[in-house]
Amino acid sequence: MKLTRLLIMSSVIAITTTLISGCATSGNASPQAKREVVQSMRAQTLKDLYVQKPDVQNQIANSAGYAVFDNANVNVIFASFGGGYGVVKNNRTGKSTYMNMGEAGLGLGLGVKDFNVVMVFHSEAALNRFIDHGWAFGGNADAAAKHKEDGGALAAEAIADDVTVYSLTETGLALQAVLKGTKFWVDTELN
Repeated sequence: MKLTRLLIMSSVIAITTTLISGCATSGNASPQAKREVVQSMRAQTLKDLYVQKPDVQNQIANSAGYAVFDNANVNVIFASFGGGYGVVKNNRTGKSTYMNMGEAGLGLGLGVKDFNVVMVFHSEAALNRFIDHGWAFGGNADAAAKHKEDGGALAAEAIADDVTVYSLTETGLALQAVLKGTKFWVDTELN
């Protein structure tokens, strides 16, 4: 009985989080206004990352392309849910591809976290595979206790399959060790 209530509560939180995190690219705004919100998020995230890791700017400039996503995540005991939006930039063609993301996972965790992810694609094949297929699986273990400039967070950096991934925590309080799957897909309205 308690497990059933917990699962229902987790589902409600997940749906609410997904709706809230998707607000920037949903609603009555024009597609152009939505693209501007995503591009603004992209620019601010890169600026923040370059302050923390200045060498990433050169890495991105010399890459096949990169992606920047804003994501909100909720962890309740054994379940983790999240959603967000972002953009992939092909450095060779200059083309931007707007995408959405959703994730779910199992593991021990508790908390809510708003974070941004920057992915650097070191090959054209890795970039195209991400846009065309968009799946990412993996484990995640982190701790975050941050609100705006207060608190601290452990930012992750991972390298796999010609992609380097950086995670920057914006706000939140979370402690988690989760195995999760993330699905990225092209936003048909914004492309």
